[in-house]
Amino acid sequence: MPLRAILAAALLIAPSAAAYAQTAQGAEQVAPIAAAERLAKWQLARMNDASGVSRVTGETKKPRAWEQGVFWVGMTALADAGTAPAIKAAILKMGPDNRWQPGDLPYFADDHVITQAYLWAATHGAGPAARGPTKLAFDKVVDQPADTTLAFVVPPSGYSGAECLKRWCWCDALFMAPPAFVELSAQTGDPKYRDFALREFWATTDFLYDPVEHLYYRDSRFFDRRDDQQRKQFWARGNGWVFGGIARIIPSLPKGSPDRVRMERLFLEMAAKLKTLQKPHGYWAPSLLAPENAPPESSGTGFFTYGIAWGINAGLLPRAEYEPVARRGWDALQRAIQPDGRLGWVQQVSDRPEQVLASDTQYYGVGAFLLAATAIAELDKNRR
Repeated sequence: MPLRAILAAALLIAPSAAAYAQTAQGAEQVAPIAAAERLAKWQLARMNDASGVSRVTGETKKPRAWEQGVFWVGMTALADAGTAPAIKAAILKMGPDNRWQPGDLPYFADDHVITQAYLWAATHGAGPAARGPTKLAFDKVVDQPADTTLAFVVPPSGYSGAECLKRWCWCDALFMAPPAFVELSAQTGDPKYRDFALREFWATTDFLYDPVEHLYYRDSRFFDRRDDQQRKQFWARGNGWVFGGIARIIPSLPKGSPDRVRMERLFLEMAAKLKTLQKPHGYWAPSLLAPENAPPESSGTGFFTYGIAWGINAGLLPRAEYEPVARRGWDALQRAIQPDGRLGWVQQVSDRPEQVLASDTQYYGVGAFLLAATAIAELDKNRR
């Protein structure tokens, strides 16, 4: 389907009048799927236009790289929610446009996130062709695993030269890659991809997870970092990547299996900690243990809201205790939508907490919003 036709169809995605209500403060509230469709339409119209991104990187304009890839992960969740056909059509067009290829670097987890959308497409109309290049790439990763440590050492050549990037040595990687490996095992019947993913997931967790704070360091460079009040630095979006990744992995693991039981226990620990760190207005601070004077931040908040709502829906989190957390997060995300339709308050590409502006948007922030919206919609459905 031509892109123009997809965008024309996307223009038909419009929330009904019944979808709107007013909060006590007068801010517009939109039913979750309606809000997600509206934001997806806004982003689809700008996939080739990065002018709204305030910090453009070498990856921003690459359709197979992680920044756009996370958006497509959110789109698969939105399509699963039974939304307008234009959502599914956009995914099924994107894949062939990319020739179903992962990103350029075979061992780099960020270059695997787009394959989550391809694997979804393989079971939603695209067929085995959508899976082929992913399987070829993952066979290399699994059969010829990288031989390096998880210590993040930046060489003189710069960040991208760190040897450990061939493994999952930064916490973001736990969203980017493992769900795809686990799903590939489900589709092929070959457990080697899942087994590899779980070995690496637990290696990264054993290395980066702080058992006292129940949060992840972004990577080993942050083990000793403290702020002026001697607080550890735990990055919101970094932990959001992990929390959202766990929510995407658990459903694909056999119920009662040791890995699933252990991962559910990890999820519960993180959820309990995150509940205590949410600010009264619904956002989480970019530096989780430093809430004072922190700006709103919608990407970490999006992933946390998604994870909390998913946990309630999955029966892991007590609804009475955690639904207020999810609702506050969702309200905050709706307030982040700007008058021009963009999702604002998205911290730009980084590896640590930074300042954020209302005008800051990014593809991956939209992906997090879509995931949150679909989980909140399911929460609404389960209330009936």
